[in-house]
Amino acid sequence: MNKTKIGIFFTLLLVLGVCSSCGEKKSNNKLVLNEVLITNEGNYQDDYGLHSAWIEIFNRSYGSADLAGCYLKASSQPGDTASYFIPKGDVLTLVKPRQHSLFWADGEARRGTFHTNFTLNPETQNWIGLYDSGRNLLDQITIPAGALQANQSYARVSDAAEKWEVKDGSAEKYVTPSTNNKTIDSNAKMEKFEEHDSNGIGMSISAMSVVFCGLILLYISFKIVGRVSVNLSKRNAMKAKGITDKQEAKEKKLGEAPGEIFAAIAMAMHEMQSDVHDVEDTVLTITRVKRSYSPWSSKIYTLRETPLKK
Repeated sequence: MNKTKIGIFFTLLLVLGVCSSCGEKKSNNKLVLNEVLITNEGNYQDDYGLHSAWIEIFNRSYGSADLAGCYLKASSQPGDTASYFIPKGDVLTLVKPRQHSLFWADGEARRGTFHTNFTLNPETQNWIGLYDSGRNLLDQITIPAGALQANQSYARVSDAAEKWEVKDGSAEKYVTPSTNNKTIDSNAKMEKFEEHDSNGIGMSISAMSVVFCGLILLYISFKIVGRVSVNLSKRNAMKAKGITDKQEAKEKKLGEAPGEIFAAIAMAMHEMQSDVHDVEDTVLTITRVKRSYSPWSSKIYTLRETPLKK
């Protein structure tokens, strides 16, 4: 009976966990729509020198994401949805971490990978959707009719933020194709530190304290390592000589070596690593000497024959 109650209890917990996980619909997509400009009269030019509408996609993850095989869909009227398949084989479709990719909505897909087969209508509502290769919706945005004027964009307040706004080209809300939607010109932590320590005295004291503390720790660590290594060498020497009395080992100076020996070893290692010694070439080159023959320099004509004795 107890086992049955325990089984029912864990089953209810499992069902509640599944229901709660189904109820939470959090988007974990790497790629999101980030900024859209519909009427481009004097803003950004494409690779053909033309001013066209554009759609910016942002990779909000810290790993690369590939747009190849994904779909860009747009609709200006209900029931009229155009779909653009982002072709594979273009290395530029791989979006690096926290970077942007720009697509031109000019209706000229033959101009290249980043030119869609649809356009955007500035007079009506525009719906744009981004789908993966399995036609699963990654992100979507609806731009209200008449919300944008010429050279204005509909963008997130900052990259991958939830809130959208109209960027009218002012000093605070400027259009940002292929770059961050919001540029941070200041650092709050630095400003706060400068407010409390304008002359940098605290910074100097902190930096010098860190350096001297590091040096002291290094000295202590080297001191400890040196003592441990000396004790180990003495113990190994006593074991090799068969001596167990530490006083006797101290009198015989087991495991101890004068500084000259360590200096000679260090010098030899330094010379070996620095290639101080000459390395003789082991290849012998023998060049044959060619001399022209002349009877005036031949020895067979300068020697006389020895007389024969009869």
